[in-house]
Amino acid sequence: MVQCEMCGKEVPNPKTVKVEGAELEVCGDCADFGTEVQTESSSTTSTKYSTSSSSGSSGSSSSASGGGSSGGRRRRDMFDEMEELAGDYDQRIRSAREGEGLSQEELAKELNEKASVIRKLERGDSLPSDDVREKLERRLGISLTESGGGADDTEWSSESDSAGLTLGDKVKRKD
Repeated sequence: MVQCEMCGKEVPNPKTVKVEGAELEVCGDCADFGTEVQTESSSTTSTKYSTSSSSGSSGSSSSASGGGSSGGRRRRDMFDEMEELAGDYDQRIRSAREGEGLSQEELAKELNEKASVIRKLERGDSLPSDDVREKLERRLGISLTESGGGADDTEWSSESDSAGLTLGDKVKRKD
């Protein structure tokens, strides 16, 4: 039996429904919240936004993911290649600035930015734009990013404590 992805009820034959752009397998009651998706895969026409990984998909996506779904490995996506802003970016900026003996105003002047931008960044009140991040990294000789993907993804594995939660556990239905 499969669990409804909205309310968590055990369902023998779930319906695939598109809700707010996401395809979910839901029970009959929750199917009213979306549009039922046709699951016929025998059609020869392809849609622009198809998410199924059939044998007719492009070879580059299957080779980039390390083969089919039988390896037990997580499928790679575009976010694996992206750099993420480090969680302690504010501390990195402050310690590098102080290490160089610069005031916030002096650093801001060198970067052609306002001093208030530097203050907000060092307090963690705002995130740096890509332009400001690059200026800070270049001037202070630091890195404010961490690479995406990698070993940190283990917290999202199915063995985690939250694996049994569904959307229905978090959302209250309007009656």
